[in-house]
Amino acid sequence: VNADGTKLQIWQCYAGSANQAWYYNFWDNSLSWTNKGKCLDLTDWSLANGNRVQIWSCNPGHPNQFWNVGYMASNLPAQSQNGQTGTNNCGTGSSASSQCQTLWLNSYDDFCLFGPPRNAVIGDIEREAVAYCTKGTHGTRVFPPGTFKGVHWVKTPDYVQITGQGDFTKINIPNGDSGGELDNHGADGNGNPIGGLIYGNVFGTNQQFHEWTEFISYNEFCIRACIGPNAPINCNHIYDVMGCYWNMPANYNTGVFESCQGDDSLPMGLYGTSRWYQGVSPTPAAHPVPASSNCVTTATI
Repeated sequence: VNADGTKLQIWQCYAGSANQAWYYNFWDNSLSWTNKGKCLDLTDWSLANGNRVQIWSCNPGHPNQFWNVGYMASNLPAQSQNGQTGTNNCGTGSSASSQCQTLWLNSYDDFCLFGPPRNAVIGDIEREAVAYCTKGTHGTRVFPPGTFKGVHWVKTPDYVQITGQGDFTKINIPNGDSGGELDNHGADGNGNPIGGLIYGNVFGTNQQFHEWTEFISYNEFCIRACIGPNAPINCNHIYDVMGCYWNMPANYNTGVFESCQGDDSLPMGLYGTSRWYQGVSPTPAAHPVPASSNCVTTATI
């Protein structure tokens, strides 16, 4: 029955059955009934055990039709996307030649960023970027001593964000490179880097962040990984030339290494009920830096 509110059921598989033909849209994270105009929908907004999901007219962006797919951190594949140059199953330890493309965001002194696998401008190598971490326990490359000049970690109700300054020529970014943007979508839905994954222990043990965005240049970085129904707008990836401060207004000062709690920022590009699109003149100012509290500082990481 092709009617809003019809509950789903499991059934023996039949190849070619229209009732078993579904399409996952990685742009808006919806699961659509192929050629029917209906999507998988969370009945009554309820996450209660036993709640039966239903079909409903597709409403892109609606939280009841937002479905994540991913991998358990304990059972990562060698590669998660076709065309991937590195690996997601990285093991432990570290290697200067690691091709790991899985990041971990755990704390202000235990986090990773994507960077070039060899000396190259970020914009030219973003599809092949690899993981660099502050700890040598994630199977990745490790940041050389003295890379970071300042680190500001903020956990909000809906995302974790790290911003700061450093000398990223130490991780193959050419001096003077104004940088680029990396995210889980990329131009074709495969991500920049292709197959890049992010996990962390911030909101839950070994939780995958399905929506994230990172900017990095030769001397500045920012990364935000989001959870919850507003993850796509809090980690919007479409403002790839606007840089760190416009996308993630925060503290970027050198000489400070801190871990804070904070409020959510206003979503990048949203001003009231209007969305600004990159390239449209005039360019609006960045949103104000949100409030933070309970900051703990240290001399370095």
